[in-house]
Amino acid sequence: MSLPVPLRLLGRLILALLAVVGLAGLFLALVVLTDGARSGLAAWLTVLAAGVIAALWRGRGRAWPGRLWPLVPVAAAAALTASVCVPTVPTARQYPPDLPFVATERWSLSTGSRVAVYRHPPSAGATRRPRPLVYLHGGPVRSISVLDHRFLRLLADQGYDVYAYEHAGGGRSDLLPMEQYTISRSVRDLAAFVDRLGKGPADVLGFSAGAIVLTRALAAPDTAARVHRAIIAEPGPMDGPTALISGPQGRPSARGLAPAPTGARATRVPRYAVALGLIQLGLLPPDTGLITQAEGVNAFKAADLGSDTASAYCARDAGRIPTEDTAENFSFNAAASLRIQQTIRDSPSIAPGLSRTRTPSMLMIAECSSQIRQWQTGILAAHPAIERTHYMPGVGHRMWNGLDDNNERAAAVITAFLQGGPSPLPNYPTRADISAFLHDRR
Repeated sequence: MSLPVPLRLLGRLILALLAVVGLAGLFLALVVLTDGARSGLAAWLTVLAAGVIAALWRGRGRAWPGRLWPLVPVAAAAALTASVCVPTVPTARQYPPDLPFVATERWSLSTGSRVAVYRHPPSAGATRRPRPLVYLHGGPVRSISVLDHRFLRLLADQGYDVYAYEHAGGGRSDLLPMEQYTISRSVRDLAAFVDRLGKGPADVLGFSAGAIVLTRALAAPDTAARVHRAIIAEPGPMDGPTALISGPQGRPSARGLAPAPTGARATRVPRYAVALGLIQLGLLPPDTGLITQAEGVNAFKAADLGSDTASAYCARDAGRIPTEDTAENFSFNAAASLRIQQTIRDSPSIAPGLSRTRTPSMLMIAECSSQIRQWQTGILAAHPAIERTHYMPGVGHRMWNGLDDNNERAAAVITAFLQGGPSPLPNYPTRADISAFLHDRR
């Protein structure tokens, strides 16, 4: 007995949908197998050809136009997957416009990197400090946020001649070939930048990913010689063994509590959702043929960071997280960032080199840090020249965030250390306090 017409139609619809899903899955598998060759067209043409052949085989022996019905899901799958192969942003690098409140210079370093440089000179009337202060921002491989520039201006008001540069491949700095993005290159760029300043050893403030670069620079004698004093603020994992550590973080952050970020997202566009997602999962290499490096940078938006921004603030600040950057200034090279992070995970321990450094240093740890505590205390344990550690109450990973007096408090401990004066906060934790700190400050 044959099925009623409605059931037959439903069955055909289900089979068609399964065919579309199967072809789309085959397309994704081929994208991975071909490394996204030719913007995904190699995978798309292969799936289209396979689908047409299969559809014609299924339609054999049928009368026209029934012979064409098996081609419908093939056409639907082709249309669906074609969106992954078509760029929706420029494929040549589009740099952010220059900021109105600070000049952008571009320096060619001896490493071959060409980086965007910003200078916040000492304010008129402030006591000029004898050494330049170099800022290494977080990310890695993104633009320096407007929020960061405001904080650097505060340090300039204290008499510091502040220089900052965006890591190669980030912000307004030129791109590198993907294989050249390594943590070692970042360290060499720091040394080359200080040399390019031509003012002798500099004081260096490294935040987050910048703190990793600074820590590794201190473990390398040649680079450490270029650093007069070092401030290591909220560091990530310094090497492969440290990256394997899991354990307590700080007190609760605003992740999951703050409103979802608004604005355009690359991950709402099929092409970039697939490309960035497969790169993040490690199924495609950062230099995939699916999207160019420049296209990926052009496409990525601040909202694509998702809850990462909220994780940099304390839970109590979930309802008042500031806007860290403007849409025009924001830029993030996600593929290059992942590549650098992988080179950190692949690197051997730097603890032996760090144990030999004599560069006076200060470590800053946030109360609501989203970083693993052992990433921070591991540096404290290995680095004998850390003179002060400051546990910063009331702030998350983003310690200078423009809320309340957080910027002023961070600037106060930084300037006290650089000037060798008494700090407004206790020296805590010390090396002797590490065990208790890990137990109590969760």
